[in-house]
Amino acid sequence: MKKSFLFFFFPFILFAQQSAEIVFVNGKIWTVDSSKPEAEAVAVINGRIAAVGLSNDVKKFIGSSTKVIDLKKKRMLPGFIDNHTHFMSGGFQLQSVDLRTAKDENEFALIIKKRAEERPTKWITGGDWDHDLWKSENLPTKEMIDRYTPNTPVFVNRYDGHMALVNSLVLKLVGITKDTPDPVGGTIVRDAKTGEPTGLLKDEAMSPIYKFIPSPSDDDMLNAARLGFAEARKFGLTSIQDMAHYEGSRDILTYRELQRRGELTARMYCREYISNWKSLADASVQAGFGDGMITLGSLKGFADGSLGSSTALFSQKFLNEDTYGLASDGVADGRLERWSQKADSARLQICIHAIGDSANGLMLDMFERIAAKNPKWDRRFRIEHAQHIHPTDFKRFAALGVIASVQPYHAIDDGRWAVKRIGDERCKTTYAFRIFLDSGVKMCFGSDWTVAPINPLLGIYAAVTRRTIDGANPNGWYPEQKISVKEAIECYTINNAFAAFEEKEKGSISIGKLADFVVLSDDILAIDPVKIESTKVEMTILGGKIIYSLQQ
Repeated sequence: MKKSFLFFFFPFILFAQQSAEIVFVNGKIWTVDSSKPEAEAVAVINGRIAAVGLSNDVKKFIGSSTKVIDLKKKRMLPGFIDNHTHFMSGGFQLQSVDLRTAKDENEFALIIKKRAEERPTKWITGGDWDHDLWKSENLPTKEMIDRYTPNTPVFVNRYDGHMALVNSLVLKLVGITKDTPDPVGGTIVRDAKTGEPTGLLKDEAMSPIYKFIPSPSDDDMLNAARLGFAEARKFGLTSIQDMAHYEGSRDILTYRELQRRGELTARMYCREYISNWKSLADASVQAGFGDGMITLGSLKGFADGSLGSSTALFSQKFLNEDTYGLASDGVADGRLERWSQKADSARLQICIHAIGDSANGLMLDMFERIAAKNPKWDRRFRIEHAQHIHPTDFKRFAALGVIASVQPYHAIDDGRWAVKRIGDERCKTTYAFRIFLDSGVKMCFGSDWTVAPINPLLGIYAAVTRRTIDGANPNGWYPEQKISVKEAIECYTINNAFAAFEEKEKGSISIGKLADFVVLSDDILAIDPVKIESTKVEMTILGGKIIYSLQQ
């Protein structure tokens, strides 16, 4: 009782003479604060939460200039946080060719043809194609598009970003031939009979292409970012954890410019590639460096590829290909560990992409060695994706304090075909959300946009139902891995805040924290979880300001 009493009356002591700028009343508020999980109203002063409680009591903060919002019994939650987006790439993808909808090879080729006719000689990029949607399940080849693009360079990626198709023009431009060796950490896919490149490039084999693609202008960057922020607002996202940069520091400079113009509508937690760790260390940047809107001090590295491209690194071979997957070049030559060890000693956060069970095990080994060698600090190692885990490694995640940074929509997407790639036994510990939580692992959620939709409600739906998008698993794909709606909300709010050293500032509707909220059309804590998929965001609030309203 004493704790609850202080929780409620503390704001009256702190803000006794102040009126709120905005007050939300008559709602069903799930605070994600265990000391007071349910409330009806919240008051905001100077962009922070001044009071949380019953409507009649919080009304005491209403003054002559206070804006009062009647929530009409709608469900309010803390603003959603996305733990893993490729944000600028997402903004550009909204303007690029969209191949995700292509249902077969012919439709794929015709979409490319149409774009080439609209913009002859201009690079065609983006794509996000998914050959597993095609009846044939055949991979695309350059022959499908060459006749439509004789003078138009094409570089279109699979939706996971670990494989791309180029046309013959690009192969010639870059100098990739039958005799070009595979790079470390990459594969040039070749015709089984002739040995000629098919146009498909995996992981590091894609790297030579990037230097030939024209850089976007500053205006292009701003426009792409604006499109991305509009998408984020629409889905209740008030914080974005961005995965490395589109072109060096240009992403951050773009966010800074939008902040200067008053157009930055999400708090950005930005990462650099781990190869650039020294530039941050030399500038005395450490984890959590920032102003509350743009934060630096986190680094991204790669251990392997992806499941869909058969480049995730496993301890056993893929069932459909004679390969264990691919270790990244940084793993292969030891650079990743050397960079990580030095970056950790500079108190920079290490976040490593690892998908296959072998890649995850190798990263846990690496983290254990780094923690043993370097001085102790609150380092919060993260494994991004953490998709396929060896049964013995869940306890290692917990023991080492490694955060499982997962993206639940992948489970209902990849679940359409994962068993064909790796078999039933390995799928039992794939996207293993229940095991992670039961093992005491700190797990956080996100989208991996544009690999998957940025909408957090779809992520929550995926985590609690595990109904694959092909409709084949109405009761859930490996349903024993389902988690509750409350647990999924925590993964999208307070756990994500913790994963970015920000749990004291955001992630729950608690007094003193930033006034970031989302209001939903339906009460996802009460409805059938199947209906979460169709729930809408009615309002998004950042720092007490309404930045999106469904009614506007």
